Amino acid sequence: MAPFLAGRPAVLARGPLAVILVEDDTAVAATLRHHLDRGFRHILLMSDQPQDLPDAMAAQVTQLRYDPRRPAAHVQAVNAVIRAVPTGTWLYYGFNAEFLFYPFCETRSVGEMLAFHTEERRAAMLSYVIDLYAGDLRACPDAVDLDGALFDRTGYYALGRRGADGQIRERQLDFHGGLRWRYEEFLPADRRRIDRIALFRAAPGLTVTADHRFSIEEYNTYSCPWHHNLTAAVASFRVAKALVRNPGSREQVRDMTWRNSHRFDWTSQQLMDLGLMEPGQWF
Repeated sequence: MAPFLAGRPAVLARGPLAVILVEDDTAVAATLRHHLDRGFRHILLMSDQPQDLPDAMAAQVTQLRYDPRRPAAHVQAVNAVIRAVPTGTWLYYGFNAEFLFYPFCETRSVGEMLAFHTEERRAAMLSYVIDLYAGDLRACPDAVDLDGALFDRTGYYALGRRGADGQIRERQLDFHGGLRWRYEEFLPADRRRIDRIALFRAAPGLTVTADHRFSIEEYNTYSCPWHHNLTAAVASFRVAKALVRNPGSREQVRDMTWRNSHRFDWTSQQLMDLGLMEPGQWF
């Protein structure tokens, strides 16, 4: 990874760029295709093993050797990319089996959306990580079902975020819900939030933290002081996979469905209708 980034190759000269960390072999090609279809110019695929990808993706995906299973693996990877790209470059980061959605993403490219967001003087975009899971864990023991994915349509809430001084931070909230809320006893306290600043602009000295926040506090806000801004969502099987694999939870979690499980239809409109994504002033 380091030699490639140090060379400042041409593929890094212009965004939006996506950084995908591959933790296992689940839905890797589907993850890449989803983000290429959204309009990302190039994807940096970080994995400890070479991935067998369709030839059609080769020109738009660069595979980099990196260990994504280390604790807080996104920190070193994302911070290295921030340093390597031109200031102001829009970046996205996520993991395999995670899928970025934003308002009207079926008809508008991520570049169009971020151009509008930039005009609103925003350098980052709040995203909610919406947990996806299989309805039948016997048929899908890894909890991943791309064709029949479920998610929680209710059960989301936000709490005021306090800084180190104990004061509530302006325009910052801690969001909770989904599998992280229903199975919170199996997750460390610092991994129960579902908010992530998944889209952001590179800036001098900017760094991401282990809990998916940024060193520049304005990046961590949900909107500007004047009006509501766009938000995005990351539909993710990541927590579901962990619950059925980790020794502490796999014997306890036999069925993730409940009365508020709902079929995920893979559209931005569904997420907006349920209040899980905000179009702001963009129509």
